[in-house]
Amino acid sequence: MSEFGIYVHIPFCRHRCDYCAFATWTDKDDIMESYVQAVIADIERKVADGMPVADTVFFGGGTPTRLDPQLLASIVKAIPVSAQAEITIECNPDDVTPEMMRVYAAAGVNRISMGVQSMVTSVLKALNRTHDPANVEKAIAAVRSANITSINLDLIYGVHGESLEDWKETVRQAIALQPTHISAYGLTVEAGTPLADDPARHPDDDDQADKYILVDDALIAAGMHNYEISNWALPGHECRHNKVYWSQGNYTGFGCAAHSHFNGRRWWNMRTPERYISAVQANETVEAADEVLDDFARRKEALELSLRTTAGVPVGTLDEEHLGDLVERAGERVVLTRRGRLLANEVTLTLKP
Repeated sequence: MSEFGIYVHIPFCRHRCDYCAFATWTDKDDIMESYVQAVIADIERKVADGMPVADTVFFGGGTPTRLDPQLLASIVKAIPVSAQAEITIECNPDDVTPEMMRVYAAAGVNRISMGVQSMVTSVLKALNRTHDPANVEKAIAAVRSANITSINLDLIYGVHGESLEDWKETVRQAIALQPTHISAYGLTVEAGTPLADDPARHPDDDDQADKYILVDDALIAAGMHNYEISNWALPGHECRHNKVYWSQGNYTGFGCAAHSHFNGRRWWNMRTPERYISAVQANETVEAADEVLDDFARRKEALELSLRTTAGVPVGTLDEEHLGDLVERAGERVVLTRRGRLLANEVTLTLKP
């Protein structure tokens, strides 16, 4: 039985990165307090309507650490959670202070996801990121000073101008920080972003494959295991919230543009924070639209999601002989080999729901 998750979207940023297509704004700090009040009121409405107690909570954005720590803590405290709930906050290294982490920990936060991306200054500039690599180490120390020990580092590879040596250095420094989890994503080009408008900066598939192999080798050597294509963890530190998504579990999203899912029905909230606030204040629905998957679509999606993980898919849903060394047997399941992970999209197209 999958756990129940809650996602909270914080849409405020100090600066917008070139590759970001999320619902975020750099000019709306004046509505932070009213936004938080709306999120809390929305949570209270859903609780009154019988929303389950949360097993996992994830604050993403945007930049959750743009909020005053007490404001963010007030949202955490409004969410009913189970006894051993995983509560994660995405953090920008430049925002993190020991006092911020103490406030988070006191509210119940027990997992931090740090937006590192790279430990090489030139690569960060290419991404139009503003944080200082030196602040990452200070930020991690601040997290640990509050006795928060479950720490993820988010990394991005395949940036234009990033050499294999640059990536190797980022991975080396990331491992040296001794996190419990690392997410490493190949840079993707999202429509409507400055990156999309500049083809000369688009990533190269072969370069990304080389960098994936490098990070996989390094993290395995450091004692982590790959449990989803882009995610590695020390044993027992897999991200439970992401597992809710990958298992088609139920979750509710709060805040503008947040997505939710319940038993095959998906819906998403109004995109702008002002409309979200107005709807909550008027005691109206915050839903913008929804979709309901039929049985075939749900089966297909379940296979696609599971194939990305070490759970794999049942024997018979892939043509193993045709796929050759892209897949292998694991008992009554078929899982991707590392080469298969590099070509996962192609393998997914051959699934038989």
